[in-house]
Amino acid sequence: MNKTLDLSALRSFVAVADIGGVTAAAGKLNLTQSAVSMQIKRLETLLGRRLITRQGRGIELTVHGEQLLDYGRQILGINDEVWNRMTHESFEGKLVIGVPPDILYPHIPTILKEFSDAFPRVEVKLISTRTLELKEEFAKGKLDLILTTESETAKGGEKLASYPLKWFCQRGNNQIWKKRPLPLAYEQRCIFRKHATDSLDAENIPWDLAFVAASCIDCIPYISAGLAVVAVLQGTEHEDWQEIPASAGLPKLPEFMIYLYITDGPESLLAHHLAGIARDVFVH
Repeated sequence: MNKTLDLSALRSFVAVADIGGVTAAAGKLNLTQSAVSMQIKRLETLLGRRLITRQGRGIELTVHGEQLLDYGRQILGINDEVWNRMTHESFEGKLVIGVPPDILYPHIPTILKEFSDAFPRVEVKLISTRTLELKEEFAKGKLDLILTTESETAKGGEKLASYPLKWFCQRGNNQIWKKRPLPLAYEQRCIFRKHATDSLDAENIPWDLAFVAASCIDCIPYISAGLAVVAVLQGTEHEDWQEIPASAGLPKLPEFMIYLYITDGPESLLAHHLAGIARDVFVH
């Protein structure tokens, strides 16, 4: 049966080892010298190993003491981090973030879950709307962190990744891309819609806006039914879709960049923690 280390005793041992004496460690821990000595003795008894030997007025770690010191620092570090995250006021509150609909999937659920697991006392409010509106609300201080999709270099933002705009249709579709006019399905104010239609016009390819939706999600069933094609960022397409091959002759589309903006307001510490998770997810 596994036994549990006494964290108070372990903290005393690490303090004595780091400071080099029982008396000084007792002062740092706000304990009596005898209490610290008793805790170390209890730890030695529990482990069945001698951890410290006295050398004049100082101490010296045994081989087992040196081994325990490394583990002890790690254990106490994790303990203190958990305690701070669960109880410190810096890790509670409300965070308001904004993300455009076109990059909600697949990464945002992962980012939100990882942040919630790490900071369970923080309430996260998610607002999803166009990049232009997100930047306007961010400038007013109404959002603590935003992600944006932009085709040009943005001032004040941190570039996380670049994704090419690609043509997609229903998986297994019988070459709907050959249909003329080419049927398109788009959310009414989608940032990619103009790039798609302008590129088709430039190649003299007739097109028809076969379906106009109130949101990007509303377009999914129409495209998945094989009734239209769409241009979205590669990697954000629905699982029912396939990329239209280059041999189909549809025009090449530009790349878009994902930018990150972080508040310098009261919630900046929490926003930076969430930003770190976003970097890991988007970059890797």
